[in-house]
Amino acid sequence: MQETTLSKDDSRITKIDIKAEDFSDRYGFRPDTDERKTFFLLCSAIRQCGEAARANQSVIHRSFKYDGSILTETDLAVSDVIVKTVKSLYPDCNVVTEEADLKDFSDNARYTFILDPIDGTDAYSQGLPAWAVALGILDRERKVCGAIIYAPRFGVGTQDLFICSLPDEDDVYLNGKVHKAPEHYEVPRQMMASSNTLNYVDVSRYSGKIRAFGSSIIHIICPAFISNIDCTINTYCFAWDICSAHAIIKKSGLEMCYLDGSDIVYDDRLLIKREEIKMPVIIGSKACVNWMKDNLKMR
Repeated sequence: MQETTLSKDDSRITKIDIKAEDFSDRYGFRPDTDERKTFFLLCSAIRQCGEAARANQSVIHRSFKYDGSILTETDLAVSDVIVKTVKSLYPDCNVVTEEADLKDFSDNARYTFILDPIDGTDAYSQGLPAWAVALGILDRERKVCGAIIYAPRFGVGTQDLFICSLPDEDDVYLNGKVHKAPEHYEVPRQMMASSNTLNYVDVSRYSGKIRAFGSSIIHIICPAFISNIDCTINTYCFAWDICSAHAIIKKSGLEMCYLDGSDIVYDDRLLIKREEIKMPVIIGSKACVNWMKDNLKMR
């Protein structure tokens, strides 16, 4: 696909129309309370955005942002729809998105939503399947508490992967069913890694397989959904590249922290100043995370 400027007048790829969806248990939970109905509507909007992105993947254009990262019309269209949807459904909450500057932020907001409209834009723009619409949710204390992740072309034995977990509830739902994380080896045999990991981390003490798909969100959630992927290391990125996956990992009973073992804190530096995470993050069972802390070192 040629690298070119974005289209401004092709409504197929610059505008996404969200249609009303009847309440059901298709996302795994029963929309039997006002809170659950609101979350259902948010799930529906994200699913429809993902489906539109999938349908348009072959006709979008690649362009570049000021930092050299890839941008497509889909990133902007999905961001616009989801930001408007969140502000409509949760008017008292913050929204942080990759594709728009933060205009206001309340420390007292009930939730802070962190959106990556297309995580894995480079892969998406080249026609590859490893990309996702990802929305993470922080509570008032800025702790991860919920998420919606939709990977329309990446799944475990299916054609897509829809994951969600309601704020302040424990269950994780995968394609409409409650999901439990698989068991893993104590010493990892297969590891997910971001594409630039070897530039920053010495992995010479690791003798297993390393895999990379092109999406930070998909990389991070792999140990929670794929039995043969024991752990993940993801290098420098931003809050929207990790927040939704962090919530799913936490609720799946796995661990996620920085390579030095310190906690990931969604502070003003990450959310308001929009700076990169301070060092690579590691993900897996307690045993795998401990092994990674002991054996993977910064260059």
